[in-house]
Amino acid sequence: MKDHGSKHTQNHVRERNCRRGDAVWALWLRFSLRDYGFCMGTLFLFCLGSLVYQLNGGPPKVLLDIRQYLGQSTFADDHGPQTPQVLPFPSQVVYNRVGKCGSRTVVLLLRALAERHQFSLVSSDIHNKTRLTKHEQVDLMRNISSIPQPYLYTRHVHFLNFSRFRLEQPVYINIIRDPITRFLSNYFFRRFGDFRGEQNHLIRTPGMKDDERYLDINVCILENYPECSNPRLFYIVPYFCGQHPQCREPGPWALERAKQNVVENFLLVGVLEELEDVLLLLERLLPHYFSDVLSIYKSPAFWRMGNLTGTVKKHTPTPAALQALFQRMRFEYDFYNFVRQQFHLLKKKIGLRSAAKELATHNPLLDPEDAEQGEDLQGEDSWLEQP
Repeated sequence: MKDHGSKHTQNHVRERNCRRGDAVWALWLRFSLRDYGFCMGTLFLFCLGSLVYQLNGGPPKVLLDIRQYLGQSTFADDHGPQTPQVLPFPSQVVYNRVGKCGSRTVVLLLRALAERHQFSLVSSDIHNKTRLTKHEQVDLMRNISSIPQPYLYTRHVHFLNFSRFRLEQPVYINIIRDPITRFLSNYFFRRFGDFRGEQNHLIRTPGMKDDERYLDINVCILENYPECSNPRLFYIVPYFCGQHPQCREPGPWALERAKQNVVENFLLVGVLEELEDVLLLLERLLPHYFSDVLSIYKSPAFWRMGNLTGTVKKHTPTPAALQALFQRMRFEYDFYNFVRQQFHLLKKKIGLRSAAKELATHNPLLDPEDAEQGEDLQGEDSWLEQP
């Protein structure tokens, strides 16, 4: 009887333990399935969000790869070398060149480089249509996408968002310059052309009357003529903001969207005042396009040709007129200084050291295109009173 009671007790304990084990297993399984479903749902939403981001203007994958190669992590930058990687080089590049920012000099270089490195260079002859309708955007982007790769397409046109229309987004490059210096160069170029002696200004502005052609620039600025006031002065930012109508209105919205596009879609935006450094970075980032660019740029034959592109009869307005321009172009200067900071940061990441002075803000100075023309410029800080 005693043995029989012991066996009964042991069986009862075993059954109770089994029931408890089954309950624990069922509970674990229930939570595991729930957690698994939660993880898979989260992963699906993340992938869907990433796809939507890419299809609505997200940065091209090649730009993400290049930025990872350059290093954006503070930890990675501060804790030893990264694992060696093969830097991907894009085969679709768009240079939506900003007017009077050295683009003719760069296009001359690109023609020589395209012949040397055998890439497709398409340089549009359309100079006066930067804003496009939706249908014009689609047609242009499809034409660009059909160019044999590797290609580099260049035109004066505001930023085009290829991925918005389900097309592969190319990599963008560009160069800008001090906004007032750019404005002055354009003002006198429209009236008097350059040193090529081709009377381009008469072809470009055949309807301009003499009273407008010889209008004193100080009068234009201080008396607030349309050419010397907004929205005409809001010129550089729309090239990076894009085709949205609000990109043409001077204000924070267009400014912030332009900055975002610089960060997400442009491999490099350089400043003309540091052109040689821009060319060095382009050679480093796009070697199959820009290898040997400095040797071409510094060659006597190129300089004889390049010196003809400088604007003639250009001179500096009075300090009062310059100060008025600076106040009207505050969004342009905000963007310009942002680009300079990004450019100098990229130089440091690449390890490029130059003699260029990195200032928090920048005043109008001569660029390499105008350096030999002998304009009577005043001292760097003689005109500008910072607000």
